[in-house]
Amino acid sequence: MFADLLTRNGNGIWTVEIIPAEIEPPKRSRAGASGYRIRIGSHAVTNAGDTADIVVAFNEQVLYSRIDSGALRPGTLIFTDGSWLADPNERVAKQYMDAVADFRARGYIVITLPIAEECLKYADDVRKGKNIWILGLLCAIYDLDQAPVHQNITNRFSKKGEETVRKNIALFSAGYEWALQHVEQRFHIPSIANTKPMVVMNGNQAIALGIMAAGIEVCSMYPITPATSASHFLASAFEQVGGIVHQAEDEIAAIGFAVGCSYAGKTAVTITSGPGLALKTEFIGLAVMTEVPLVIVVVQRGGPSTGLPTKVEQGDLMAALHASPGDSPKIIMAPATIEECFHFMITARKLAEEFRSPVMVLSDANLATGQQPFAKPVFDPAWLAPPLDLSPVEPGSLPFAWDPETGLSRRPIPGQRGGEYVLTSLAHDEHSHVAYEASINQRAMRMRSRKLSVLQSALQPPALHGDPEGDLLVVGWGSTLGTIEEAVDRLRSERKRVSSVHLRFLSPLEPGLKAIFSRFRKVITIEVNYSDDVGDPYITEESRRYSPLAQLLRAHTLVDIDCWSRVPGSPLPPAAIEQRLREELSKVVA
Repeated sequence: MFADLLTRNGNGIWTVEIIPAEIEPPKRSRAGASGYRIRIGSHAVTNAGDTADIVVAFNEQVLYSRIDSGALRPGTLIFTDGSWLADPNERVAKQYMDAVADFRARGYIVITLPIAEECLKYADDVRKGKNIWILGLLCAIYDLDQAPVHQNITNRFSKKGEETVRKNIALFSAGYEWALQHVEQRFHIPSIANTKPMVVMNGNQAIALGIMAAGIEVCSMYPITPATSASHFLASAFEQVGGIVHQAEDEIAAIGFAVGCSYAGKTAVTITSGPGLALKTEFIGLAVMTEVPLVIVVVQRGGPSTGLPTKVEQGDLMAALHASPGDSPKIIMAPATIEECFHFMITARKLAEEFRSPVMVLSDANLATGQQPFAKPVFDPAWLAPPLDLSPVEPGSLPFAWDPETGLSRRPIPGQRGGEYVLTSLAHDEHSHVAYEASINQRAMRMRSRKLSVLQSALQPPALHGDPEGDLLVVGWGSTLGTIEEAVDRLRSERKRVSSVHLRFLSPLEPGLKAIFSRFRKVITIEVNYSDDVGDPYITEESRRYSPLAQLLRAHTLVDIDCWSRVPGSPLPPAAIEQRLREELSKVVA
């Protein structure tokens, strides 16, 4: 509600959802932090920033995990819940007092809130009142008008009755008044009047809306964090546009169902995360071999195995490229903003059908759960899938009539008169006849691969952020866009010769990369991924493992590309990237 209010006020926002891996972690454990991080700006905000100005800690112990991650700084204003002082367990009360003393010793400003005392004046249960009371406190501190919040509360709670609405408005007003009387700190962030209608949503909601806008009618999935909420959103609205969500018994069945729907003529989407991608690889290979259009959304999280199921990582790039057995070329796209999460789904369906190929969209937990405002999309009928062409097939037409130059062929639809053929997962010729001859297998592989080159020929080189030449070029992909560009801008304000480029297509890669790289003295990739650090025990230039994007770019361009990547389980802050780039620049210009 706070983020929604700020957006309506004309502020830029970016949110990060903080969720523990366990469904119910041990109470008052430092590893059990859950909550939201909200960055507010007077202009568009593209990332979560560096350190917090204000923290509201309902549980002071979990705050230590935020301290350990570098999310606080001396001077951070911390509001703590003083209810723990009255806890019947003396150990809990002592923990609270020790923590508050420690926070002050670290240079934080601590204000104790009488949350239980205040909330119980208006609510029977503190747990059902404290969030709205804190909302009032924050709105007072940030000098926000109360009237829009009253309307928001009314809209959200009206179904629960007038008494519930009244209590929540009273809680909000009480928090607002308490802050005016007891908190000296005030922030006023100027806003910019929006000149066009805006929407605010997270990346998973944007993906779901993009699926509907693309005219896709079937989503087949199996629940997995952090991708599940996309299908939840679809399930709440898909029927209104004629679509269905099919929850299969497992990930393998989900993609099998999607492939079947796509073969029947209606291109389907399946949504998953890393472990689900691992299970889907055989069916992805089937879609490549049979040239059945398919859209696959992968919302990346920390790995390997179960890994960090609620935390961000970009670790599925190599799996997306190479997981299927044999050579299985596919189109891979990576949105960099929440707005792109919407529009990329429309593009993905069109590419899947035009190139008769699986198209994979790599999102991640940072995009999935983060909220950001963007201009409300204006619907274009051209987004939708065209009606199926069920006209009779010309005599002699082949199910895989590969164009010798492009590898493209017309997509046959079951039910077309004269278009009947046997679909096989085995090596086959243009007639879809099983064929093991060397020349036929080589030709089929060549045709499937050539489609990627055809697509690349239609792409534009990526845009540079900064000057077209310089000392250092930073290359990124996915949700790191805003963080990288903010770090680069800080350095450029000091006249440092550093620029960045961000990739949206990873298979095929956008053209012109080698020429772009050649104009910089050094090229380095930044990712939320793992890579070895030279100088660590046993790690040498020969044994070092590079980050996935660096490996990919080195192979394609034969340029000596360096990398800096980290897997903290949270978005990379601009300050960390800025510091690393300063170190790299000092080496380059020495």
